[in-house]
Amino acid sequence: MKSKHSRWALVAVMLILPSSGVQPGFVLAQEQHGSSRQVTKRVTPDYPELAKRMNLTGKVRVEVVIAADGRVKQTRPVGGHPVLLQSVERAVRDWRFAPAGEQTTQVVEMEFAGVEVH
Repeated sequence: MKSKHSRWALVAVMLILPSSGVQPGFVLAQEQHGSSRQVTKRVTPDYPELAKRMNLTGKVRVEVVIAADGRVKQTRPVGGHPVLLQSVERAVRDWRFAPAGEQTTQVVEMEFAGVEVH
């Protein structure tokens, strides 16, 4: 296990590295696993400032419990970088899904990807 100091050193180094010409951006590559209910209202997550500075990219998976009326009752992180997960969870809590006869659960996957700067 890495020490607390070595983790902070890694973060500090990543924050001061020069840009490589790739500007972090956001790409929504949404997949819904499990019982798939249609999304009727989508809120796009913010790309956190810290994630931009660190050039964080990657997939984030969040399990969503959806009430029968389509409201999101609960979210649970399944995988991905914690900085990106927080942003996705906040956005997904405001999503609305098509009504159904009962509560359902599905996994939403999103991808944060770098965008080449020309």
